[in-house]
Amino acid sequence: MRYIQKLSMLVSVRESCLLLAPRWEPYTPEFGGFIDVSFTYSVDLWPWSGYLAVSITASKEAAAWEGIAKGQVTLVVESPREEDETEPRYSTIILPIRAKIIPTPPRNKRILWDQYHNLRYPPGYFPRDNLRMKNDPLDWNGDHIHTNFKDMYQHLREKGYFVEVLGSPYTCFDASQYGTLLVVDPEEEYFSEEITKLRRDIDKGLSLIVFADWYNVSVMKKVKFYDENTRQWWMPDTGGSNVPALNELLAPLGMAFSDIVYEGDFKIGEHDMYYASGTSLAKFPADGLVLTETLKNQGFEVMKANMWTATDVPILGLHQVDSGPSAGRVALYGDSNCLDSSHMQKDCFWMLSALLEFTAHDSLPAVLSSLKKVTLPSLYDVPARMEGNHLQRYSKVIEGTLGIPHPRPLPPCPSRQWAKPHPINKSAPITLYQPQKLLSIDLQGPGAAGAPIPYNQRAADLGNMLGGADLSQHRNGIGGVDTDRGDSRIFPGEDGGQLQLVQDRSWFPALAFLGTGLVVLFLLNQYYRARSRPRRRRAHHHAANRQSHQQQQHHHHHQPRKLQQLLVYGPGSMGSRVPGV
Repeated sequence: MRYIQKLSMLVSVRESCLLLAPRWEPYTPEFGGFIDVSFTYSVDLWPWSGYLAVSITASKEAAAWEGIAKGQVTLVVESPREEDETEPRYSTIILPIRAKIIPTPPRNKRILWDQYHNLRYPPGYFPRDNLRMKNDPLDWNGDHIHTNFKDMYQHLREKGYFVEVLGSPYTCFDASQYGTLLVVDPEEEYFSEEITKLRRDIDKGLSLIVFADWYNVSVMKKVKFYDENTRQWWMPDTGGSNVPALNELLAPLGMAFSDIVYEGDFKIGEHDMYYASGTSLAKFPADGLVLTETLKNQGFEVMKANMWTATDVPILGLHQVDSGPSAGRVALYGDSNCLDSSHMQKDCFWMLSALLEFTAHDSLPAVLSSLKKVTLPSLYDVPARMEGNHLQRYSKVIEGTLGIPHPRPLPPCPSRQWAKPHPINKSAPITLYQPQKLLSIDLQGPGAAGAPIPYNQRAADLGNMLGGADLSQHRNGIGGVDTDRGDSRIFPGEDGGQLQLVQDRSWFPALAFLGTGLVVLFLLNQYYRARSRPRRRRAHHHAANRQSHQQQQHHHHHQPRKLQQLLVYGPGSMGSRVPGV
């Protein structure tokens, strides 16, 4: 299995830089020789552009070995000189590599995912797989195990399977290394050489699992839409999957899908299933096992806005190819939405495991014991490609001349040129692979652990580390950080050769502890202040006043009133009230 790592580099200059040849340096004491590394990169690094791809795989010598191998990749980036300099600058980047290697898994545990025949929007209009999802009309997720099929991939890994991605035609992989080829929702065409090779590989033991999707020319014309950006009507180039191309691939096996769109709920054993805009089996070998269900004709509903229910719709088929004692097995299912996390309503990961038990281990699981031999009616109308489609504009298999599609030449298989190893007798630091925080670095500050190392001395040490090169006249950096000629916090490493950036951040825990303590003290102060306040008895006081007032009214009601007289003694006594006798 090959692992590809994409790396990002930030170039802090306005002009372009040059990326010199990367160098693979395996650690001899850390079994670095069990790793093969290949580089693909752009020599010119323009601002905000440029790339470096590192392909990593286990060497043939590690086929039965298990452990962790380590090494490093050394890069040198040449950048233009400044106005006051006479020579260009050189920045050295050291990228540590740590790979866990396991013995080669058995063939029946290795699955090959077909990515080459998946197309997506943009640039073409490839419609959604579930016609009910009208608010998301485009199939733009890529149909990759790292995007909308990630949950399915994680399920397979939990079950002990190893999944590899095929990014090239079927003529470019060794079928003897894999147990099952998994084809899910393909939109691409197939080379005639691929069809021939796949049949030959199945005869030699390769198994095939296909999850198709809906296809109907009338429905495709119905789901067209007007794009206000391009001011054009967008017509789908194919359906949810390219059923005509799939039928050409399955024709040597005597199998085919129909162009009828179905939808509905059903059960397989104790598992609830939802068939979301899928197709059905139109042709299948007589000795194969088929599952039939009662579903709604969704294509009729889209076209006529009426409901039509169909019975005995064949949606799942299992077949043991009888071309020889070592021939593989084939499983077909008409809907892929139960594996796609984009619009999934009910997953069918359990069914994928059951199909793999049949294809990879030649065992029919009990949950699929309800399948039976069914003779399908003869297929009269073969699903045809829509006239006037523009699939040739985006296809890797066909091209168009004057609007007439025709096959492209079969592309050559990709090949890797593995980098020459330059072993070094060193071990990786213990803390090298621990996650690090992105911190700002004061390149002009004084050293924290002693006197700063002069620039010339730092460059000489770095040159010795990289094989004796004299870089004293250039600026160098470790880990992608360019250092200046001024004093900086760069000191000798533990092994005496590698330079390390050291920053004192020991006060971070103390600051966090102090802040937490202040918050706790503030909350406790507020709590005790609230408890020390006297309770308000305003409500009780008002109730007592109302009760006293009622008693006084009751007392006056049973006793005669006293006569009150208002006596006025001159102007100064105006308004005085004197109780009467």
